[in-house]
Amino acid sequence: MGEVARFQEEGQPVARAKSALRAEWLILNVGQKMKDVTKLTPADFRAHPIWKFSDSDESNETAVEPVKKLPVRSLAGSLAGVEVTLACGEKVAAFLGNIEVDQPKPTEHFLTLSVFGDRGEIFHLSRYHDFDHHERGPDALAAFLKMQKEEVFPVSWDVRHLVSGAPAAVYGQILAEPRERLSRAHLIALAIP
Repeated sequence: MGEVARFQEEGQPVARAKSALRAEWLILNVGQKMKDVTKLTPADFRAHPIWKFSDSDESNETAVEPVKKLPVRSLAGSLAGVEVTLACGEKVAAFLGNIEVDQPKPTEHFLTLSVFGDRGEIFHLSRYHDFDHHERGPDALAAFLKMQKEEVFPVSWDVRHLVSGAPAAVYGQILAEPRERLSRAHLIALAIP
């Protein structure tokens, strides 16, 4: 019961703690097939450029598994590891999420960018509509990279080499200030067609 107690929060059923223990065991022991998203490294993305969130009943919501067959038709529920190009021309290791390969507008507004630092630390850039945009927005990314904002933005990204077909939203730029700021109602309508 000692291992189960490690996962059991006050008032939480033992079954849920056992599920968390089982998920941890799977992530650590199933041939590195699954990994916790918070533990991904640039080396993981070099080995497998796309990681998909697991839909296994035996995993938790932060478990990802590598996509081994490339190119893919969709990046739904996936993270794509690429080198992004900063405005100054420097390339940095990063990963992107929320890419709707056939829909540029949702991609522009919901795209996520996470950048690796020199020592493997990760900075997650907040989008203009995220609650923590003032703490983790463009100024904070520039500070994380020890650069001026103008040296960082726009950030260019490209995943065409990972996606088959001729999708419309597989490369672009992340601007310090969006071209268009959508209202909360418009964002919700865009997210839930």
